[in-house]
Amino acid sequence: MTTHAPPPPPPRPSGSRWWALGVLCTGNLMIILDGSIVTVALPTIQSDLGLGQSGLAWVVNAYLIAFAGLLLLSGRLGDLLGGKRVFGAGLALFTAASLACGLASSATALVVFRFVQGIGGALASAVVLGMIVTLFPDAGERARALAVYAFVSAAGGSLGLILGGALTQGLSWPWVFHVNVPIGLAALALTRRVVPGGRGPGLREGADLTGSALATGGLMLLVYTIVKAGEYTWGDGRTLGLLAGSLALLAGFAARQATAARPLLPLRVFRSRSVSGANGIMVLMVAGLFGFQFCTALYFRNVLGYDALRTGLAFLPAPITIAVVSLGLAVRLNRRFGPRRVLVAGLLLVAAALGLLARVPGDGAFPTDVLPPLLLLGLGFGAAMPALIGQAMAVGSPDDAGTASGLVNTTQQVGASLGTAVLATVAASRTAALLGEGRGRAEALTGGFHLAYGLSAAFVLAGVLVAAFVLRDPAAGGTEEAAGSAPAAVGTGA
Repeated sequence: MTTHAPPPPPPRPSGSRWWALGVLCTGNLMIILDGSIVTVALPTIQSDLGLGQSGLAWVVNAYLIAFAGLLLLSGRLGDLLGGKRVFGAGLALFTAASLACGLASSATALVVFRFVQGIGGALASAVVLGMIVTLFPDAGERARALAVYAFVSAAGGSLGLILGGALTQGLSWPWVFHVNVPIGLAALALTRRVVPGGRGPGLREGADLTGSALATGGLMLLVYTIVKAGEYTWGDGRTLGLLAGSLALLAGFAARQATAARPLLPLRVFRSRSVSGANGIMVLMVAGLFGFQFCTALYFRNVLGYDALRTGLAFLPAPITIAVVSLGLAVRLNRRFGPRRVLVAGLLLVAAALGLLARVPGDGAFPTDVLPPLLLLGLGFGAAMPALIGQAMAVGSPDDAGTASGLVNTTQQVGASLGTAVLATVAASRTAALLGEGRGRAEALTGGFHLAYGLSAAFVLAGVLVAAFVLRDPAAGGTEEAAGSAPAAVGTGA
């Protein structure tokens, strides 16, 4: 018999809810920015700390493994302990670890503190979506709040490239970590004042320790496998062995959830075609888009010769377009045409943008060869992301909001890891082959990026198929699918 959390407190005044949304999105933005800020600073970190290529990779991988592996557990902890408490604990840990990263004087210390940073980031970001849907029980307000969240999530990576370039060139690499400290402290102080939240039913109501260990171990090993596949290749016996181990742990987790009295991830959330389909689309879309970000940054740096700051600024048209669409048009588009149609149209625009990039020349000009695809991608993603998040959060009970939030973030991270590893490997292999044929460096690099962009477009088109054949329009599917148009069931108890 399921034990539900106490009834939520009476709705807070609308203004205070929007202040709370601002705090939640600020904390989440800080965590999103961190990834791309650090990426820009990696060459300087490598030089100052004397890191080899494999050691440098672990500055990124240590964070990614901890972050992706703990998102699902963190979301469930938000349901059990209260989202505000978990969010605050994550912010505090992330902020403290950021300070320690900036003060690190050795590669080992930096990697350890990056792992701790990943733990804090997972705790904080996993519960944000669940808190938003609970804060905004009205479907219209919730749709606008999710649009704000979608914009912050989408634009954070590009803004981080700009900020990372400015901090690295203007100051020094420790500042890419130190910049988190004042933001984190301010967000912590405001969380206590403006973000509502109770204690939750407690760990006794759902502390599935066995399931937690299987899920965390399986996800960490899966991300580690994807990361190492770029070094070993996918057909290597070591990669296949790691992959088999991760899948065995995740299969054990699924079996545990089917029998546990209080599961970490209640399998009932997958009965919703909205939730299942949206999370599958999330993996495919994010895989394609992270490949886009990785390849485009290298195209700007290594082919067009941009410095770090100019590379960040070159990405700026995409987040600006995303802001205009997601904050200004997405809610009206979803109301008029339905989330499934908007999602399909948005994904098709993203795939078209990636297809255009697959034809960019080695001596390309930004205004004619790169800017149009960036604008098209921003238009498509700005429309698709709010619709997709609404579908992914269409769970049937407010008790599952944190779990659904953690699941969405987990699928995003798996997609990001998969896209970066696969597309980077494909691009590098194609470039090496073209160099072996005697092609020039710029031509060979561009040829590798062309193949990666084409594969990115294929990932997104696969997401279109899932959206077209798995998701349903609200009018076509009854109560559960009606919830999928916007997560109305969450926060209303419907």
